[in-house]
Amino acid sequence: MSISKIKNAAKSLKTFQGIRFEKCLDNGEAAEQMNKWLLEVSWEVANKVGGIYTVIRSKVPITKKEYGNNYICLGPYNDSFVKTEVEISEPKTDALREAVNDMRRNGVNVVTGNWLIEGFPQVVLFDLSSAANRLDGWKGDFFEHAHIGIPYFDRESNDALLFGFCVFWFIGTFLEHVKRIQKCYVIAHFHEWLAGVGLIMTRLRGYDCGLIFTTHATLLGRYLCAGSTDFYNNLSFFNLDKEAGDRQIYHRYCIERAAASCAHVFTTVSKITGIESEFLLNKKPDILTPNGLNVQTFAALHEFQNLHAQNKEKLNAFVRGHFYGHYDFDLDKTLYFFIAGRYEFSNKGADMFIESLARLNHMLKSSGSDVTIVAFMIFPTPTNNFNIESLRGQSVAKMLRDTVHNVQSDIGKRLYEICLKGHLPKAEQILYSSDLIELKKCIYASQRSSLPPICTHNVCDDVNDPILNALRRCQLFNARTDRVKVIFHPEFLRSTSPLLPLEYEEFVRGCHLGVFPSYYEPWGYTPAECTVMGVPNISTNLSGFGCFMEEHVHEPETYGIYVIDRRYKSAEESCQQLARYMFDFSLLTRRQRIILRNRTERLSELLDWNTLGIYYYRARQMVLQRTHPEFEEEQLKFTTQTFSAPSTPGVSRSSTPAPPEHDDGSDDEEELENFPHQKIHLDEKTPPPPPDTDEDEKPHLERADSVRLLPHRKDITTTTISAVSTHISQLDTSLNDANDDEVDAITGSAQNQNSVYVSTSNSKPGLLPGAKTRAMNDELNRGLPQHGAFSDPHDGQKEAPDTDGKSSISTQIGLPIANVVHQTTDKADTSAFEPTSASSVQYSSAFLGQQAAKSIGKEQL
Repeated sequence: MSISKIKNAAKSLKTFQGIRFEKCLDNGEAAEQMNKWLLEVSWEVANKVGGIYTVIRSKVPITKKEYGNNYICLGPYNDSFVKTEVEISEPKTDALREAVNDMRRNGVNVVTGNWLIEGFPQVVLFDLSSAANRLDGWKGDFFEHAHIGIPYFDRESNDALLFGFCVFWFIGTFLEHVKRIQKCYVIAHFHEWLAGVGLIMTRLRGYDCGLIFTTHATLLGRYLCAGSTDFYNNLSFFNLDKEAGDRQIYHRYCIERAAASCAHVFTTVSKITGIESEFLLNKKPDILTPNGLNVQTFAALHEFQNLHAQNKEKLNAFVRGHFYGHYDFDLDKTLYFFIAGRYEFSNKGADMFIESLARLNHMLKSSGSDVTIVAFMIFPTPTNNFNIESLRGQSVAKMLRDTVHNVQSDIGKRLYEICLKGHLPKAEQILYSSDLIELKKCIYASQRSSLPPICTHNVCDDVNDPILNALRRCQLFNARTDRVKVIFHPEFLRSTSPLLPLEYEEFVRGCHLGVFPSYYEPWGYTPAECTVMGVPNISTNLSGFGCFMEEHVHEPETYGIYVIDRRYKSAEESCQQLARYMFDFSLLTRRQRIILRNRTERLSELLDWNTLGIYYYRARQMVLQRTHPEFEEEQLKFTTQTFSAPSTPGVSRSSTPAPPEHDDGSDDEEELENFPHQKIHLDEKTPPPPPDTDEDEKPHLERADSVRLLPHRKDITTTTISAVSTHISQLDTSLNDANDDEVDAITGSAQNQNSVYVSTSNSKPGLLPGAKTRAMNDELNRGLPQHGAFSDPHDGQKEAPDTDGKSSISTQIGLPIANVVHQTTDKADTSAFEPTSASSVQYSSAFLGQQAAKSIGKEQL
């Protein structure tokens, strides 16, 4: 049930105006024929600065499938990144080549090529230094048209102005050339305020271009939250101009607000950021565009569990060295928690995390637990060098490991020689006194009187460092009696580090729980990455990810997604809730944690760009409908031509339904008896309401000749149905959640092929009328009832009685009826029926026909 519901929810999200998102991914065929272009404009195209780089980079493959070569990324030229991430080449498209050459002739250096990522998109990068001589003139133009002044001392804003005018120049020239051949539809999608100048100028000049602006976080919101204000409860009371002026970002704030107002379609990444934008930017988002990831699924469930075990062992090796001399805890009963991100102490929730760790430490000691928690904090901050104690610990651990390995090798050789001579070895013959001396030296060297360090590096300003001060205040010093140990790693993880040689992904897979109690987090890629990797995590209802999961998954904690209430509860209550979540997680057995990781990994499909890409598709459709009202009609003509090919006959042979991707055998019922919240229920608010009709989406299938030639004898109709019903009613249909994933995968596959079901309440046993059959099939294909809320297609069939008080055939086994139903229907009714799918005919006729023959006997037939 759980896997099929998640898949059905993801499938429902992919539907827009009766069109499946997959049908739009034609590798740019439709875009090329309609001369439709998408220009993605961002400061972080081939230029890694923050999270937007991850958004665009991961979104490129799904966007390229929709637009093909008509998708172009625009960004600034950064020599250090271009050398490793861009394959420089000249444009192959005439319009693009002419637009670039026009700018080059006017003195602006433009670099073109392909971004070396999945999808291999075209990029146009502007060398801002070559346009620096135009800065003063462009500042005057911008002030004249937009009435926004840029101060000379703000270098970042000056670069944003140069970049914006280069983009504006390019769009105007590109439009001039691309529309010469045929009518064109050009969309320019701008990300964040750094690209806002280009959007503002493009709109003010009235270019024939659809403009989308996406804010991933508001400038003023980030500053206000960092100032320890009660931000969300005072959104409507801030004097925005004064707050921006006090922080010397008024001109940036004006650019962001003007870009949101000038865009044809304004989007934000989450509902909580939409509320923020409504107050701070005076613009309510037209649509939400949540961030996704490229999900790499494993062929077998145990593969990502093996990765967890391998990377956990690497963390174990680091912990052994870091805590040398105080290594008195069992690693088999040690859990690794972590928090990571940009070093914003309050915004990222590091303050609440440390306070909750102190309370968790008290809970574990008070309960007498033998579980040890090692909490990692990964926040980059300026450092002088590695901590000497940390390096010494790894050196001591390596020395002891090498000594033991040598002794072990010598003992093996001696044991082999003695046994080869036919003698049983004695202790003194195996372990020499010299070996004991070497071991004693290593053991004595590993003793120390000082406590293990809480920081792996020497922080430049450790006296004023907020994390170190918070650890001192909470007295988390890695004492022997502490059940919670802390390690502050003030540097990004890399595999070449002499201390912790792991990449971030390997580190995350080795941990047991990610903790992200953010106060300001417009989306939150860190918990999303944890979910995709099957690592349970904690977020808040002030983060976009937490709101998304609460909206789409009922009781997300049953799937390892814990959401703290930081919006409607006090800081004290939220901190206690976080400590309780971590304490409850520490009580889980190893098997329960394995099951929880399996469940967490299942939600990855909801975060895949193949699912969430529909939101960006909706935004692009919306902007085209607003700027080109005739576009919908043109698209309808093309869509009709594209999908007018004859369909496969309804009774053709099809392949066997695929088995479920993940075996759910790990969900041992006996083991889960004490595990809270066994079932997951997708929230009824999850999917958008289905379209009123789906006939445009499904090609009409003509009935096969074999259906018209079916024999019809009214004398056997009642007998056949009665006999089959009697036999099927004896089957055991009480399937539980332990094995329902495989069942749902099979039945769901049959449902997705437009199978015909028998009505159980509104008609007598037999086929549904044609129109009603289509409506039911539409509901089953989307996993949606007509009122729009999500439901499992099987839930309504398990106990629905028919008009006679007896269960019908489809109710009892949850499968479509083919031949038996055809044989029991007179010719007048047959013309009103929709054709059944191939797999339905194969399965139903083979199974029900044999059972009917056995029950009725040859005499009755």
